[in-house]
Amino acid sequence: MTLSVRNNFFRGGIIIAILSLALIAAGGSSAFPAFHEVTALAAQRSGGLIQKLIENISGPMPNVPFWAMLFAAAYSLISITLIYYFFEKTQSPEILFIGLFVISLTFESARIIIPLKTVFPLPMMLIVSAARILLFGRYFGLFSLFAAGVYAAGLDAQKQEPFLLLLILAAMIIAMNVPIDSLSWDSTFVLLSAYRPMFNVIETGIVIITILSFFVSAYTRGSRSYMQIGIGIFLAFAGRSLLLDSDTWITPVPGLMILTMGTWFACSRLHLEYLWL
Repeated sequence: MTLSVRNNFFRGGIIIAILSLALIAAGGSSAFPAFHEVTALAAQRSGGLIQKLIENISGPMPNVPFWAMLFAAAYSLISITLIYYFFEKTQSPEILFIGLFVISLTFESARIIIPLKTVFPLPMMLIVSAARILLFGRYFGLFSLFAAGVYAAGLDAQKQEPFLLLLILAAMIIAMNVPIDSLSWDSTFVLLSAYRPMFNVIETGIVIITILSFFVSAYTRGSRSYMQIGIGIFLAFAGRSLLLDSDTWITPVPGLMILTMGTWFACSRLHLEYLWL
């Protein structure tokens, strides 16, 4: 993939992030009175290890999912803009997929459909479609970081387009085929879906393989930077999970900080590595 094509992805990501922020802001202002009702009707608390630890300390708060969505979109806009600025003329196969991970956070805006449906008579097809868009964004982001690890481990950089299409197809297959309960949601405004425990195991496995790929690359290339990039990727995974699962004020700000720190750490070390080439 040429630099110009890759940079077009980043420019498109900036536009999508701006639209996502606008959608969240507009949807939030329209549906703000419904946040308490939607939270009260939630079928269960959100998942995540940290959420399990604090569920007895603090109950779900109606406004937190909205701010988590807004934080995710703002993070995406700022991060992809900085990635575009600093890597515009730097050829790095890994940064494309890290950038796509950053862009995937814009899909969190789809969650605003749950409070909106209590205010407006939205068709059920639109609500389910929004849930599938959200699933696509989350799995595409996960697969994108996995791809960054695979390329760091030595996959031919000339095969980015086919591999990208494969990632998109895999995320679409999951998003389109997972059964979704259109009448039940959790405390983060996410419709409940089937096979959640199984997908949690798969996600954990992908994260472990991704981190190990960067560590293997550090060994084979004799570069300490790739081990540091792997640590940054782990922090980005952890921060993303913490932010997206937030339904109480204890977690979204730390989640955003860890996500931002991990992304910065990975990108700065990657940029330093390619400056020497």
